[in-house]
Amino acid sequence: MCRWLVVATGENAEAVVPGFDGAGDFKRPILHTSLYKSGDAFRGKRVLVVGCGNSGMEVCLDLCHHGAHPTIVVRDSVHILPREMLCRSTFGLSMWLLRWLPVRAVDRLLLLAARLLLGDTAKLGLPRPQLGPLELKLRSGKTPVLDVGTLEKIKSGAIKVRPAIKKLMEHGAEFTDGRSEGFDAVVLATGYKSNVPYWLKEQEFFSEKDGLPRRAFPHGWKGERGLYAIGFTKRGLMGASLDATRIAEDIERCWKAEVKTTMAFACPPTRQAQE
Repeated sequence: MCRWLVVATGENAEAVVPGFDGAGDFKRPILHTSLYKSGDAFRGKRVLVVGCGNSGMEVCLDLCHHGAHPTIVVRDSVHILPREMLCRSTFGLSMWLLRWLPVRAVDRLLLLAARLLLGDTAKLGLPRPQLGPLELKLRSGKTPVLDVGTLEKIKSGAIKVRPAIKKLMEHGAEFTDGRSEGFDAVVLATGYKSNVPYWLKEQEFFSEKDGLPRRAFPHGWKGERGLYAIGFTKRGLMGASLDATRIAEDIERCWKAEVKTTMAFACPPTRQAQE
């Protein structure tokens, strides 16, 4: 038994493995990036990487370095930013700029720098979302990709870009643009999800659909009867830090109130003190 339960298993506790038409017909390996170790196992092979987030981009680069032939599936728009700007990390520079400028102004500066340093990614089959990278992160939790060299490989043709998969076939895949190609393996860079509904038998605070608190940020940290959640804000360490502070302060208030009540019952005032 415990007085309080803090759920801190995070948004990325379990691999997301999407279904594809014809997946049962594909006779080659299909694995999630959580099981990916090194591109050395795929040397000389044609590998289809599904997902164009940071994991998918870095897996493609690693495959290139180990002599494989990767193709990346881009199903949605994506923000790609340089890893560094003005000799500073892009993330660090963004946080510094946010001290002085609104989110949209910082986004405009980031996109201008990205266009100058990386060029027009839409021409490579990597269109950008309508919202800026930081605003999109705040609204949906979608993290921009920090380029570590993958974009140069795409420009050179070492990494091919393809649209969404229509279906898998015995030895390859058909894409939504009508093209079909052969592949020796599929790597799913399709992210992770919360697994809270699997082990926490409670349906009021956490959604069974996505495993996240039902109440939106910043109100999703506290449930009923001593139940709390930390790290489910889709706002990274900053969101987790805000959750942690609120939870610690709330538990402290509860604890002090209980101690005060216990002391009052344990040490009732004397008749002289009452008079």
